[in-house]
Amino acid sequence: MTKKEKEAIKEEKENKKRSFVYLIMIVFILMIFAAFIIALNNAGLINFDRLNIKTSKQAELKYTETTDKIKEGIYMTDVSEIVEEVMPSIVSITSKTLVNSGSFGPFYFGGEHYAEGAGSGIIVSKTDSELLILTNNHVVEGAEELSVQFVNEKSVDATVKGTSSRKDVAVITVKLSDLDKETTDAIRIATLGDSTKLKVGNGVIAIGNALGYGQSVTTGVVSALDREVTVDSNKSKMIQIDAAINGGNSGGALLNSKGEVVGINSVKYSSNGSSTNASIEGMGFAIPITDVKDLVTNLMNGEEDNSEASIGIEGYMITEKNNDYNLPTGFYISKVNKGSGADKANLEIGNVITEINGKKVEAVTDITNIIYEKKKGDKVTLKISYVNGREYAEKEVEVTLS
Repeated sequence: MTKKEKEAIKEEKENKKRSFVYLIMIVFILMIFAAFIIALNNAGLINFDRLNIKTSKQAELKYTETTDKIKEGIYMTDVSEIVEEVMPSIVSITSKTLVNSGSFGPFYFGGEHYAEGAGSGIIVSKTDSELLILTNNHVVEGAEELSVQFVNEKSVDATVKGTSSRKDVAVITVKLSDLDKETTDAIRIATLGDSTKLKVGNGVIAIGNALGYGQSVTTGVVSALDREVTVDSNKSKMIQIDAAINGGNSGGALLNSKGEVVGINSVKYSSNGSSTNASIEGMGFAIPITDVKDLVTNLMNGEEDNSEASIGIEGYMITEKNNDYNLPTGFYISKVNKGSGADKANLEIGNVITEINGKKVEAVTDITNIIYEKKKGDKVTLKISYVNGREYAEKEVEVTLS
């Protein structure tokens, strides 16, 4: 082994010795630093708990932001607080309507009996003498008896204050003198919201007397806005929702995430088992509350629905399929209401309306869709086919809606 190799080995051993010494020194310094920190903590000059509190506040802030988003309706997983606040303003409505029934055979057995119906309502106002409840017209239409059950399950009789068949809205009243203190303390007046601020995808809550079993709650989202829905020839623009709506929910409240009433649950699409659309689900509709606020105010004050407009006739459609007497196709007038606009315009039984405001009449809705956009006092132009000798002649008639 040369002298140079021996010096290299010796230098390597010294380097390892120095590295070991440095490591010992570093460990020693760290131990001294740790002891110093512990001493400061014991002396109260530094506190690890305070660091934890700061971290806790950051987590709490994040949680608060999430809670605010839930309140804004971004998440609708737990609506129990909203329901607890609003439920005292929702009522169940039971109606009794007198109907005729019978069966044909060798003899006729017939008679009258009362048929019960179930619906819902929303407490919207109170005067010195009565409680005012908003519901659908079809819930109370034709009813000879009405009763209202409140959140405490106590029931009282109710009467109709005003209705609008066109908008399917009604206001019924309960005498405050019929309410005991327990009921008065339990109920609450609902807060009405602004349905024009709704957006597709907003979370909503539906409350109503589903199937007459009592108040129940369903949740969903706004599926569409300004959806045209025609029921019994009445066309309306409604809020489409996917929250479950069933019989008895009619007249109940559609709520936004703040617990404000933004709609009146009214109708749903359904189908029978033989239909190719038998799987229809989640297509419920509610009347936008802002659209009927003025109307509801009028009804609460006992005023008429000034938006209702009518020609003042009854009849049926004559089409190519049911035209056995070679009549003109259109709307055949079978009755003219006395004192109506049609009566004053000298329309007669047997006249056939073939056009309205220049639009050909091929279905009843061709007439009703135009009338529903009008108010009392507005005028429409009808093209009438009428008997002139052995033929039909045509003329235009201007009718003032009444």
